[in-house]
Amino acid sequence: MVKEDLRIVFMGTPAFAVESLRALVESGYHVVGVVTMPDKPVGRHGSVLQASGVKLYAVSKGIPVLQPEKLKDEAFIAQLRALRADLQIVVAFRMLPEVVWSMPPLGTFNLHASLLPQYRGAAPINWAIINGEKETGVTTFFLSNEIDGGKIIQQWRIPITLFDDAGSLHYALMVKGASLVLETLDYILAGKADAVPQEQLLPHISQLHPAPKIFKETCRINWHQPVAKIYDFIRGLSPYPGAWTELVFPDGKRVEMKIFQVDRWQEDHYREVGAIVIPYERESIDVAAEDGFLRIKSLQMAGRKRMDAADFLKGSRLTTDAQLV
Repeated sequence: MVKEDLRIVFMGTPAFAVESLRALVESGYHVVGVVTMPDKPVGRHGSVLQASGVKLYAVSKGIPVLQPEKLKDEAFIAQLRALRADLQIVVAFRMLPEVVWSMPPLGTFNLHASLLPQYRGAAPINWAIINGEKETGVTTFFLSNEIDGGKIIQQWRIPITLFDDAGSLHYALMVKGASLVLETLDYILAGKADAVPQEQLLPHISQLHPAPKIFKETCRINWHQPVAKIYDFIRGLSPYPGAWTELVFPDGKRVEMKIFQVDRWQEDHYREVGAIVIPYERESIDVAAEDGFLRIKSLQMAGRKRMDAADFLKGSRLTTDAQLV
């Protein structure tokens, strides 16, 4: 079968998935349909419906779009079957029931933003940085009943630098992942997709790290840690959803603060953990940790826009009597 004859259904929702869909279309693959989330209510009172990035791109290319509320709905299953897909590709979508992923004769493969079996779950990019990994990657694998546990088709690796955050790594993996989707398709069409069970890789891994969904409480900074750990935590949640802490003023008033960008250094000191130091030039905010300091460069106070620490200090009466907890 040549690629122009291969009937593909693509499933995805956010910008991360759009890059792969665009690569398929621009490479001449025949995408016969797209499945994405229903339009999301936004704005005041939810009066405006916002389409996903995948839907917007599909509509611009004249590709039929399905937006089921429930993936086991009989009407949706019938519509999906009518597309007569040879293969389905999933990128940043929901967990599929077996009746969906087992439908096409060539199966369904997923693009995952980690080196499986490491970082199975909803937030692999964030957790890889939070845990201080020096390397991550993208994996394509055939779907099965186990979440992120199917047979691996291919993997590509990329380094994580000390200057990466979740945003920069998201972009790098999005681009790399789109290329891997194309190469995976080439392997499948050539009959070379010798998928490997993930169980075969487990004996070579000393510790498996999960990548569970991130909630607000997950994002609270614990200042009673080494500076390197806090640094990784903040950049692993930047720019979204954002690591946060509370700024406590001398009068007891507490205000939530998100922190997006920091520098760090190790240094013996006598200050209490969470204590604030404001350099003479008032261009940054330094915070004491167990074994050194973190210099806040970009932040957002509750109810306000993100700003540089220097701009925040210009309009603030913040003093070293305040503390972060």
